[in-house]
Amino acid sequence: MLQFRQLEAFRAVANCGNITLAANQLGISQPAVSRLIANLTKSLNFELFVRDGGRLVPTQEARFLIGEVDRLIGGMRNIEKLSQEIQERKVGHLRVACLPGFATTHLPLIIARFLKERPGVTMALEPDRPERILDWIISHQYDLGITADDKPHAVIESIPVMMRTVAILPPGHRLKDKEEITPRDLDNEPFIHSRRSSAFYSLIETAFKSAGARLNPLMETRQFGPACRIVAAGVGVSIVSIIDALEYEREGLIIKPFKPVVPHRLAILYPTHTPRSVITMEFIDMFLKSLEPYTLSKIETRAR
Repeated sequence: MLQFRQLEAFRAVANCGNITLAANQLGISQPAVSRLIANLTKSLNFELFVRDGGRLVPTQEARFLIGEVDRLIGGMRNIEKLSQEIQERKVGHLRVACLPGFATTHLPLIIARFLKERPGVTMALEPDRPERILDWIISHQYDLGITADDKPHAVIESIPVMMRTVAILPPGHRLKDKEEITPRDLDNEPFIHSRRSSAFYSLIETAFKSAGARLNPLMETRQFGPACRIVAAGVGVSIVSIIDALEYEREGLIIKPFKPVVPHRLAILYPTHTPRSVITMEFIDMFLKSLEPYTLSKIETRAR
């Protein structure tokens, strides 16, 4: 049976080329390192090192093992780190990239609660456009990203979140007494919409075409926040995420259910090949739970 300590000693000697240096690196005695190497050699049934000018050099057979041993030891170190985080109650640093709308509305309250419950944790929050968020996650500059219109990528994992949307109308609008709004109700109304290249705009456009209603574009904006503020000021109508609409309800914005169901897809991104820390997983769980009142159920999503 191979032992983890034997593999650590093998890697240390391979890196240092010397029993004494390897012993210092591992914090054990020279005889202990020699015994570990001797026992590993016996278990493997081939020589691991040869002497070359006073230096221990891995044999050809041993060189085949070095990469796999490095991966194994790295994996064990990750397990040790994760265990320590669990024992120390999530001490660490969390880097989050997000859409600008979330950075100024919903997310700060979630972050405040998260940090209050974990006094040893620090955070960095960086708002930007979806393309930048994707690049940051791919390059491991951030632990997770909150974005929209994400595209599949080999080194990215994605958790989709289907947000509920609503129609928003200016104060005193002719449709203020209707229980729900349809595309035909908004036929030819000046419409404030998301970017034409976005998946959400395509869904809105399809809903209007299917209902035989005319979509009358007035203004294009990347974020829902400006659309809500402009409509509340008495210009145009729009369809936005309910979580954004509620932020502006106190300004007189009229909020109505919109039919058919048109979800706005968010995504939580994180690197595939980097183990997620305990604090990253707990933050994702807390954030997802905070969105539950504003998301569509699986039944509603299938029925749209």
